[in-house]
Order: sequence, then C-alpha cells, then structure tokens
Amino acid sequence: MVTLQLDRIGAGYGRHQILTDISSPMIQGGALTALVGANAAGKSTLFRRIAGHLRGAGTVSLSGATKDDLRYMPQDTGMSAALTVYESVILALKQGRGGWRLSTTELNAVDKALHRFGIAHLAEHQLAELSGGQRQSVSIAQTLVTQPKVVLMDEPTSALDLHRQFEVLEALKSYAQETGAVLILALHDLNQVMRCCTMTIAIANGRTLGAGSTLEVLTPTLIRALYGIDARVESCSRGCPMMIVDGPARQSA
Repeated sequence: MVTLQLDRIGAGYGRHQILTDISSPMIQGGALTALVGANAAGKSTLFRRIAGHLRGAGTVSLSGATKDDLRYMPQDTGMSAALTVYESVILALKQGRGGWRLSTTELNAVDKALHRFGIAHLAEHQLAELSGGQRQSVSIAQTLVTQPKVVLMDEPTSALDLHRQFEVLEALKSYAQETGAVLILALHDLNQVMRCCTMTIAIANGRTLGAGSTLEVLTPTLIRALYGIDARVESCSRGCPMMIVDGPARQSA
C-alpha cells in the first residue's frame, strides 16, 4: 500500500515564501485526493515541493514508493514538439530509461494509456493539430504510461468539456483502484471533488485550512474562508452530495 503524508511543509521562491505550514493526514493509495484553494493559494508550489523540484521546510513522508515512482503533471506541459500523439507517449515512457527499442510490455503500456484516456483514435495525429482538451488528455496519458505510484496533477480537467471531464476522472479513479497509487488532483470544481475524491486538502495563504474526508472538509464555513462565497452542500435526487453556490459571502452587520 502506497501512502503519503505532509508535515509542516514550507516552500517559496527566493525570499518570497509561498507555503508556511501545510500538513495532511495519511493519504492512502487506491483513491483520488483533491487539493483545493483559490488562485495563487500555493497549490502548484506544493506540488513542486512534494515532487522535489523545490526545497523547503517540513517533511514529505512516502511509504511503498520512492521519488522515482512519482510523476507531476503541471498546468502547462508545453506541447510544441513535431511528434504524433503515439510518439509523444512513447517518449514519455522511454525518457530516462535509455534506448528506444520497445518491448512488447512497453508497447502494451502505450496502447493501454491511449485507450484508457480515450485518445487511441488520435494516435497518428500531430500534437500541433490537437485542441486544448485533446492535448490535456495526451498529457494525462503521458503522465500515467509508466504506471507511477504517486501522481500529482495540476488542474487536469481545466480544458475538457463536461463529457470528457467525467470520462477522465472515472479513468483516474479506475487507475488508482487498480494500482493502489496515490493520486492528488488540484481541482476548482467542488462538485467534481465531492463526486470523485475520497480526501480533500484545502489550503489558503500557504497554510492548511482543512484536510481529511471530503464531506467533512467542504463545509460552508470552510468554503467561505477559501473563496469568499456562501455555499451549501445538499443531496441531489439520487442522494449524491452537491455544492450549491448562493453568491458572494455577505458581510455581517
């Protein structure tokens, strides 16, 4: 079982401190965990700190995996190479492994990644021909083709239409369940979070405001503190929790 835990994480850029005190309970593999917070709350910085791209205070405790088993997908993956989709996923698989000859196992891994994320029909298309949503799907396939045990994804559904958001999040849930991997997704759609994510870490101003079971974390009080809006969680006709936004938070008299 892969687990990850954060203890008093701090990080920044030069003298500009972004994170000062981020902690979490033990994050268990096999399910999705959400990272939520307003723009510029420090979500991307936290991912870079966990991935080892930034130094800083605190401890990232990882069990059942090593840093070599970790993959980080930033918001901007910079797809400008003159490659086909298939070639780009092969490149992601072989990077750092030496040599370009593909084994049967590696070919199967590429095909599985393309099919899992619904882009097999784009295999021979040039990256430059793709829409923003299609490129994002390719980035996700590139991130998971090596079957990492720890995955950090910065807004992986931001360019996807509603149907593709559902498909991709279900595929990510399936990947986590099949592999026992830890997947942490930075998301802004709190209804996606409640539907797909078992745990949630909420951050603001470089600190943890809440961390734990999603429905316990996403309370009206916390939503107001995070985003400055009044919102409530109610059950839809199918009994599933959903976030209803009433509007900007009203000032107390």
